[in-house]
Amino acid sequence: MFACSRSLNSAVVSALRLLRSNQTAVTGQLERPLSTQTDGEVRIAKILKEKFPSASSLKVVDISGGCGAMYEIHIESSEFKGKRTVQQHQLVNQALKDEIQNMHGLRIFTDVPQH
Repeated sequence: MFACSRSLNSAVVSALRLLRSNQTAVTGQLERPLSTQTDGEVRIAKILKEKFPSASSLKVVDISGGCGAMYEIHIESSEFKGKRTVQQHQLVNQALKDEIQNMHGLRIFTDVPQH
């Protein structure tokens, strides 16, 4: 009985080590390599690049596990200069109005480049 239990524990520990070596935990979410963007991430990034051509930084992450229900967006653009945070977020929401209809939630982080 102990040999079976030891063998099972060893298998579980090995599986956990494998998972940890292949994935990075970031704020409770598993981060995917950049080369594996979902279709939704690519589509939203394209829309935002078109709407905010002067964006110096843009990151779109599907935080719903890949099903497209919730996204986190980080965007830095000089087009936000002089606007309050709520106004910046309204611009992003307006740019994504068609996409938002199919989402459960959206986290938006905006900033103005510091030069």
